[in-house]
Amino acid sequence: MSRDGPAERHRRPEGVSDGAVAAAGRVSEALETTEQARGHLYAFHQLTGRADGQLDAAVELLRAAGHGDLADEVERELIGRNVLSGRWTFQIVEEYDDGYYREFRSIEGKVRGRLMEGRRHVFEAEMKERRRTHGLPDHIARPGDED
Repeated sequence: MSRDGPAERHRRPEGVSDGAVAAAGRVSEALETTEQARGHLYAFHQLTGRADGQLDAAVELLRAAGHGDLADEVERELIGRNVLSGRWTFQIVEEYDDGYYREFRSIEGKVRGRLMEGRRHVFEAEMKERRRTHGLPDHIARPGDED
């Protein structure tokens, strides 16, 4: 088999239609978008925790500046507060991971399994083949094709 093309693991399985490749590619693309959303959720979790910790210093500064009433309110109303009813951000992250995210990954795997024999990035590999300039060193099909 020629090395001037995608690795076997990125090749379209025998008999798979363009439509199936496009559909599987779109589901995988949607999962990648969900991965980005999950990253933002984790950033939200970490930033909210950092803000909660920063309030400790704010309370000290308010007390030192003679505003004990405001320090008390910040301490009572904000520090340790749930961001959603009954939930800190770690609980939101866990619920997301254990529900929506887990199901999304499962379905994406099922689509790839049924349509692409489990192969990943078939759509992208075919796009690369269409877009690269064959014969140029910075356009090789895959690592190790420099020889």
